[in-house]
Amino acid sequence: MDKHTLLFRSLSKADAKAISKAFELQGDHKPSSLYLHYFDLQKSKKLEPIIAEVDGDFAGYLAIKWTPDYPPFQEKGIPEVVDFNVLHKYQRKGIGTALMDEAERRIKPVSPLAGIGFGVFKDYGKAQILYVKRGYVPDGNGITQNSKSLTFGDQVTIDHSLVFYLTKDLRE
Repeated sequence: MDKHTLLFRSLSKADAKAISKAFELQGDHKPSSLYLHYFDLQKSKKLEPIIAEVDGDFAGYLAIKWTPDYPPFQEKGIPEVVDFNVLHKYQRKGIGTALMDEAERRIKPVSPLAGIGFGVFKDYGKAQILYVKRGYVPDGNGITQNSKSLTFGDQVTIDHSLVFYLTKDLRE
């Protein structure tokens, strides 16, 4: 990020339309209602969205879900990084790494572990590589669908609900 200013901030209600539009311009459907919902969850401290801006321009975001839906994380009090997205034009510029660094910095005082999940098809390839390079390891529960562990013989549809979960020890 040479000679550029990277800023992290909270989600504002006014961001909903702008973020939705930014993703729409690159062909991704992310309705503004999603960000309005995130704003409400942020107010109740259930979700902590982190917005990244480069020189005042929206670049991406992720959120920390303090009480995850995924039962193994919920049972162990492991916060989960969710909905990690960086606009195409800002990818491969260190924004994603910086967002993850910031999320882990915020999680560390609360939990020694951070959790994250990713989809199992090619669309998630960049994220899969990033998480492993950052030291995330499988949580040992295999692949899940809608936060429920799958067992041998289960038939599934490959979609965004099919997820592989990992954790990172933040003490290392």
